[in-house]
Amino acid sequence: MTTLIFGHQNPDTDALTSAISFAEFQRQLGNTDVEAVALGEPNDETKFVLDYFKQTAPRVIKTAANETDTVMLVDHNEPQQSVADIKDVTVAAVVDHHRIAGFETAAPLYYRAEPVGSTNSIIYELFQEKHFTIATQLAGLMASGIISDTLLLKSPTTTKLERQILPELAKIAGIDLQTYGLAMLKAGTNLAAKSDLDIVEGDAKSFTMAGKTVRIGQVNVVDLTEIEARQGAIEATMKAEAEKNGYDTFVLIATDILNSNSLGLAFGADLDKLEAAFDVKFDAAHRLALPGVVSRKKQVVPPLQKAYEA
Repeated sequence: MTTLIFGHQNPDTDALTSAISFAEFQRQLGNTDVEAVALGEPNDETKFVLDYFKQTAPRVIKTAANETDTVMLVDHNEPQQSVADIKDVTVAAVVDHHRIAGFETAAPLYYRAEPVGSTNSIIYELFQEKHFTIATQLAGLMASGIISDTLLLKSPTTTKLERQILPELAKIAGIDLQTYGLAMLKAGTNLAAKSDLDIVEGDAKSFTMAGKTVRIGQVNVVDLTEIEARQGAIEATMKAEAEKNGYDTFVLIATDILNSNSLGLAFGADLDKLEAAFDVKFDAAHRLALPGVVSRKKQVVPPLQKAYEA
């Protein structure tokens, strides 16, 4: 029976490419009956990557237990971010760079977690430890995951590991890091092509904080005024999604990838928690100014969790 390997719901570039790279790692280990799949369609940035390196997108699944009894998780571990029937399958392995929350298994498993900038960074280490080969196409996919999660090494999530290995992967892939990286990041910022729902939910994750469900979305832009111009429709969409899915609070972080700043929009009952987390008040237009904030994992979730638990 084929073991399915996948990243989180609403997969970003690192989630989708790390499923592909970890599947290849498993094959080189001798576990040939594996398949990289996805829990959602690729976003515009990821489509650019797949097209550039001529990689077919993994098929999308909604449930896993109807076709396998074993899965492997990359780029996530929290059950609410995973496949809907995660409790009905055995998790054989996890490779992740996020916090561990609400995760448990009935059986032993392989678990590799490191506080680095990208799941592909960890998978690169796995290849190196086993002296396995990273082919040109795969190197490009892995480099793209790292570029995405570290904003081309500008995010505070970037570590010494990414600074070391990203140029090495770029060399194998035959790309100019700055030219390709900026083109890739910009590919995901075309808001004119995105619906309000795409903006709100395209890269959104749910977190449990002090018993509350907090939904945090993030969208990259090159001009924050594009978000400001659509604020009313975006907030209405956040409200509708929160009420439909039972989210206590919905937060959207719009990140200017060129200037490394963000603004926050929110709907919910705990907006004071947001103000406490970032030590800033909503302005008259109901926006949070978040200078220097670019990372949901490192700069949004931890202070918000702390504010909820205060």
